Amino acid sequence: MSLAEEHLVQRIKARNEEAISYMLQTYGGLLKAVIRKYLHGNQQDMEECLADVLVSVWFHIDSFDPAKNEFKQWVAAIAKYKAIDYARRSKKQKLYESRFEWNERLPGPSASESCMSHLESLMHELSDVERDIFKKYYVEGVPTKEIAAQFETRESWVHNKLSRGRKKLRSILLREEV
Repeated sequence: MSLAEEHLVQRIKARNEEAISYMLQTYGGLLKAVIRKYLHGNQQDMEECLADVLVSVWFHIDSFDPAKNEFKQWVAAIAKYKAIDYARRSKKQKLYESRFEWNERLPGPSASESCMSHLESLMHELSDVERDIFKKYYVEGVPTKEIAAQFETRESWVHNKLSRGRKKLRSILLREEV
């Protein structure tokens, strides 16, 4: 462990709040990159997660062992696991909203059945692959990187399928309005 890291750890243990500011200046880019990797651009969650990482470091600094790893690695690991927790929480929230709140927003059972049947007929205008990608991305909230891995292809291919599918659905909807 470098002398600067050792001094930083001692300052945090002494509950010097300036040490957290220094840590954020020194390792902020690393922490944000680690968090961004798991939260995929959700700015509010990324900011909250970063704040939770700083609080965790503050309260758990005594569990840091310089014999096991460097401070930088320890802080990055905390950021990684906090970000994974936030991603899980966000995914659960999306599932909750899509399952329960959708029905509450619709005026009545006949309207919901009508909307769902219209949506399903629109989705059948897409190819099987496009429909599968749409459901994974828009309904299940699966990141494009994971979809690409499932289809054993590049992420750009998934983006391309999503874009073309949206264009196809948009043109169908515009034709129906006329």
